[in-house]
Amino acid sequence: RLLLSLELLLREQWVRAKYERREFVHLEKQEPYSAGYREGFLWKRGRDNGQFLSRKFVLTEREGALKYFNRSDAKEPKAIMKIEHLNATFQPAKIGHPHGLQVTYLKDNSTRNIFVYHEDGKEIVDWFNALRAARFHYLQVAFPGASDADLVPKLSRNYLKEGYMEKTGPKQTEGFRKRWFTMDDRRLMYFKDPLDAFARGEVFIGSKESGYKVLDGLPPSTQGYHWPHGITIVTPDRKFLFTCETESDQREWVAAFQKVVDRPMLPQEYAVEAHFKHKP
Repeated sequence: RLLLSLELLLREQWVRAKYERREFVHLEKQEPYSAGYREGFLWKRGRDNGQFLSRKFVLTEREGALKYFNRSDAKEPKAIMKIEHLNATFQPAKIGHPHGLQVTYLKDNSTRNIFVYHEDGKEIVDWFNALRAARFHYLQVAFPGASDADLVPKLSRNYLKEGYMEKTGPKQTEGFRKRWFTMDDRRLMYFKDPLDAFARGEVFIGSKESGYKVLDGLPPSTQGYHWPHGITIVTPDRKFLFTCETESDQREWVAAFQKVVDRPMLPQEYAVEAHFKHKP
């Protein structure tokens, strides 16, 4: 459903660009997605109160950052999001708006979520394309030997899987609690609410060569869970126990985890793994 709504939004704007705005005939009318600078106002969800307020956003490739300001006349930004660690994905169902966009970046090596939308579908698609263009230019510098075909999949990414599961703590003696989980590449994050700005916790999931495994079910002695369909993720340091409400949910989560575990780790991912191991 999410991919369908995203496809319809992007297709609508492509059709409008071709036939309504005639951008493909009149090159001067084309949006300067790769101009390296963009500013405008987006409705942003408040971190604490959940209220959407108009905020000024500025994308500047020269500084390698997306910034937003709490006031239009503010000199200092409220947040600076480095293009290096930035991702944008359409989330209309989660945000509750057909043009809802979720932007994530790393803040002190933890994931920070920002939820925005614009009433105009063209405007939000233009922002999405501008962020991808900025990512593309960053990656061209960061990976000078890579081809365009290698870089395009790195411009933005959809989450491998999202949804509710129950989890217990590291001692596995406390009760299981319902949390919203997001599988973003090798980061499994869990939130009390899907629209939380920060995750309650993040789990790194490496490859089977590094000792990571995904198992159906829970250890026999496990207690305190409500949902019947268990999953155990084995890491070099500990086991993580989750439960799903339905068998189909369990199958989908196991498939998503297995896909990550079966993929060999890249050199830079070992550094991420080391950070997770040394987290306070």
